[in-house]
Amino acid sequence: MGTIDDHADVRTGDKGDTLILAVLARSEEAYQVLERALSPEAIATHYALPLSGPVVKRSLPGLNALVFTLPGALGGGVTGSPVLDGHGKALSYHLLSLPLSTPSRSDQ
Repeated sequence: MGTIDDHADVRTGDKGDTLILAVLARSEEAYQVLERALSPEAIATHYALPLSGPVVKRSLPGLNALVFTLPGALGGGVTGSPVLDGHGKALSYHLLSLPLSTPSRSDQ
């Protein structure tokens, strides 16, 4: 069993207290695996953060990318959050560890 790190790179951004996660697949095949494996529910469960709304998934097949928005995940955003990482940059590394039920690069 592999992780997202075996198939993609992840970047994060923020808009207010909303965390934005971009999952950039390394190939068309990897994109297909991630498209099937990553649901809004899987992302919400993996992060287990208090959110102010549902996780939203946007598929960008022309870019082999998925974008997830997690409203309220940053607890007030850059200026309103007491946490050290108000932009949520470290949260991209957490997503890379999400297990997938597909072979990893080392298993292939």
